[in-house]
Amino acid sequence: MPTTEMPLFPLSAVLLPYGRMPLQIFEQRYLDLIRDCMKSSSGFGVVWLRRGEEIAQRGSEQQLGDTGTVARIVDFDQLPNGLLGVTIQGCERFRLGDTRVAKNGLVLGDVALETMPEAAALDEEWSPLREILENLGQHPHVRRMGLDIDFEDAWQVGYTLAQLLPLEESLKYALLNAEDVDEMMDQLDLMLSEISGEG
Repeated sequence: MPTTEMPLFPLSAVLLPYGRMPLQIFEQRYLDLIRDCMKSSSGFGVVWLRRGEEIAQRGSEQQLGDTGTVARIVDFDQLPNGLLGVTIQGCERFRLGDTRVAKNGLVLGDVALETMPEAAALDEEWSPLREILENLGQHPHVRRMGLDIDFEDAWQVGYTLAQLLPLEESLKYALLNAEDVDEMMDQLDLMLSEISGEG
């Protein structure tokens, strides 16, 4: 599979396709990245930081996930604390190959992009997941995100719901790696059942 070089943003959180996430930008390398992406209307890669610190120290080691998500900037603003705030949305998944560090400290990776999945009909058995997402969508914090969801597409419902729920990042990463919509939705349904069972 052909690869392309892409700037990476390692995060302790997993970004899923269709999911939206707010970021606070304060490191110069990432300020430069955001500026360049906005100028060229391009994206960057978000990869889950399995181990290590988001603000890498000299001599420290970051362990990155093998699968990541292309992020595109959908909104930006200056936050009350003076930092740049951006909202990103997940797009295509990618497989991460070799990585290297640029002079400015930005991590660059060889990525093999995948196409966005074709819309998949939401089976009746998954309608409770859609109802949970619809209810979450009424929350003021979620409404501010400006989500645009096709509630008939199981991929969009599953990924968006998983992004919003307070799941362990390792579970979100497992959902990101699901190979088909049935696997992803069944895993998500099981996770929700376990959460409600704990309550």
